[in-house]
Amino acid sequence: MTEHRDLELSKLMHLLEAGTSAPLAVKEAARQLQEAGFTELEFEHTWGLEHGGKYFLRHHDTTLLAFTVGEQLQYRDGFRIAAAHTDYPCFRIKPNPGIEASGYRELNLEVYGGPILNTWLDRPLGISGRVAAASDEIMHPRMYYVNSKRPLAVIPNLAVHLNREVNQGQELNRQTDLLPLIGTLKGELEQNGDFLNYLAEKLEIDRTEILDYELWLTCLQQPQLVGVTEDFLVSPRLDNLTSVQALLSGIIGGTRKEGVQMIALFDHEEVGSKSKQGASSLLLLHVMEKICGCFGWASTQQKEAIYGSMLLSADVAHGMHPNYVSKMDLTSQPLLNGGVCIKEACSQSYATDCRAVAIIEQICRAGKIPYQKYVNRSDVRGGRTLSSLVSGIIPIPAVDVGVPILAMHSAVETMGAQDQKSLTDLVTSFFSV
Repeated sequence: MTEHRDLELSKLMHLLEAGTSAPLAVKEAARQLQEAGFTELEFEHTWGLEHGGKYFLRHHDTTLLAFTVGEQLQYRDGFRIAAAHTDYPCFRIKPNPGIEASGYRELNLEVYGGPILNTWLDRPLGISGRVAAASDEIMHPRMYYVNSKRPLAVIPNLAVHLNREVNQGQELNRQTDLLPLIGTLKGELEQNGDFLNYLAEKLEIDRTEILDYELWLTCLQQPQLVGVTEDFLVSPRLDNLTSVQALLSGIIGGTRKEGVQMIALFDHEEVGSKSKQGASSLLLLHVMEKICGCFGWASTQQKEAIYGSMLLSADVAHGMHPNYVSKMDLTSQPLLNGGVCIKEACSQSYATDCRAVAIIEQICRAGKIPYQKYVNRSDVRGGRTLSSLVSGIIPIPAVDVGVPILAMHSAVETMGAQDQKSLTDLVTSFFSV
């Protein structure tokens, strides 16, 4: 492996381990930015921005925006924006989660997004997220991060002897078949094994202080290089922490002296993005307007700056699966380790604009960055990304890109080990040319 590939994979693998939920991914993103000299801002405070400055802000703990101001900033230079998402399909723990059933303790869950459900069975599962606790200030509860880092739960399969048809395909009931075990009802556990008691103990607070939480089950499998020559990276959360890390590396490494370079890491993409933390909110537009206002640009100049911008939407693509070739388009069949994918769809589920795509292709060609194109089969409905949502609010050219992966939305996904470097190089060049 090359040194650059090693470095980018190392950064990605660290984020995959640290970013076990959206708030933890944002926490790690903030750490990387602070280490690179970025200053944290709060939207409700006045900003004193400077030419050459580097800044970021967190929005409700699970969304983050970061930007750099060009040393030669002029309003007509516009914004270069790259967007990705911090969440992934998994399971969220419901309020009042404790269930006692036939001598076991279980947790009550709801499905978040569209995971491949059976891939979560028989895996050691941890818990990750944030907890709100009582405080002396009613409008400011105490907030805690949670990352168990060790297995606390498992969702066991039913033995084949008791379900002879299991290999013919089985539909799992989301309420009754996916309740994880967290313990048994014997001895000390009978008195102290309740989940909320465990949570309070780990946070070193009283159980009665826990008011609410956003906690998810998370797959604890470690990122691993796989293959005779380590061609593949196999890990949970490749969708979409591959893009999050590429955007962080890109904004830190970008060298453009003009305009404003910005990344937007949104939450709630897997459930539609229609939230205060999602890409369908006005957050990105308002941040852009506030940046313009900090430099005294008039209303007309602000509009010219915003309309002179461009968006790079980064999310994973479907790679060619050699066991399911018929599921791919007849002529667009991206391979793992074949380079970054440019994703197109005339339905606009992926932003499609030949002029904008040509710009990205020229960036790739100039930087010798391997790339390939992806479209869905005409009879298969594909996914949707942030590009059409953001560009519907801020009508600027947008292009969808991402690394190709296999088993998208599985508890564990597979990517080409070389493709992270390609995506990182593209984002860094986008913020440099």
